[in-house]
Amino acid sequence: MSARARPVATRLTTNPLPAAAHRFPGDRRCPGQARRALRQQLEIWPIDGELADSAELLLSELVTNAVQAQASDAPHVGVRFVWSGGHLRLEVQDASGELPVMNDAKEDDECGRGLVLVDALASGWGIDRGATGRTVWAELAVCNVSASCGAAALHSP
Repeated sequence: MSARARPVATRLTTNPLPAAAHRFPGDRRCPGQARRALRQQLEIWPIDGELADSAELLLSELVTNAVQAQASDAPHVGVRFVWSGGHLRLEVQDASGELPVMNDAKEDDECGRGLVLVDALASGWGIDRGATGRTVWAELAVCNVSASCGAAALHSP
């Protein structure tokens, strides 16, 4: 090897970013767009199976609530997905100042069960109020395939 030659640098592998954020028009297409963005992000992390299915259902309920609650003069919905500290956090931001209400839906009611589902599936959920609206979030516990935990398994990257 010549004195001028340098060894080829090894390419460092990078871990996927622990968060992703998106903004969608707050219309009837918004829940489907948010679910597609979540599925793409879960493939990157790689999260699948029951955990991915639960995350998709939770996000769909939160986004649908945001679209329905928003005033017409603030038509956007923001979503953010965070994978950190053993939890998958889903955040949905809208311009509504109202707090979501958990309804006691009757058996034949077609809607009104969204937050009941969120409460049943999420390991935790809540509302953060800001100057321009609210963020409703839900978390799912993430566990490794080898770990024993009640939530769905995550395939380690």
